[in-house]
Amino acid sequence: MLVDTMVDTVRAEGSPPADLTGWNVGLVIGIVVVLAVVALVTPIIVLAYRIGKQAPRIDAALRAAQTNTAPLAALTTTMDHAETIVAGLRRGRTRLGG
Repeated sequence: MLVDTMVDTVRAEGSPPADLTGWNVGLVIGIVVVLAVVALVTPIIVLAYRIGKQAPRIDAALRAAQTNTAPLAALTTTMDHAETIVAGLRRGRTRLGG
């Protein structure tokens, strides 16, 4: 190969060939780490995308629930009035002898 010939030409006479094992191991480890990160991050991104697509529907449902349950805030007032009415009825029944 041309690269091998060029390396042999540049290398000094009698010097041992360069040991690239460390570089190869480092490259393989780097590729494995990058693939692992991609494998872990991709599902998170997909899930975030799905949640983002559903967010408007969820927001609309929560707003509808808020509108539907708003009258419950007046429930204590209604209960107070009902207790007053019931107390008045009891007094009337007692006065009438019942």
